[in-house]
Amino acid sequence: MDRFYDLMDTEPEAAGIRALHPSDLDSSREKLFLFLVGWSGGPPLYVQKHGHPMLRARHLPFPIGAAEADAWVWCMERALDAHELPEDFRAYLKDRFRAIATHMRNR
Repeated sequence: MDRFYDLMDTEPEAAGIRALHPSDLDSSREKLFLFLVGWSGGPPLYVQKHGHPMLRARHLPFPIGAAEADAWVWCMERALDAHELPEDFRAYLKDRFRAIATHMRNR
């Protein structure tokens, strides 16, 4: 999660999605961490703190088209690649993250 936001904060490929976030990414980092803990089978930390994720509804105020979804996936895949993971698990996560990004598109 930290690598994801570090990439989004510094790489030109992510400038479009970076502009959709607040200047201070601390809250975004925390929310993604809490969400991913529950999403991956851990305790529902995000739900406990913020209620149901309602991902699509929470992202509707932001213009998310193909370019934004692709940039999000670009950052997430590079963040995954920075860690040692079994290749089948890495491929599974990349597939799931691509599906989430596609689902968030609203433009």
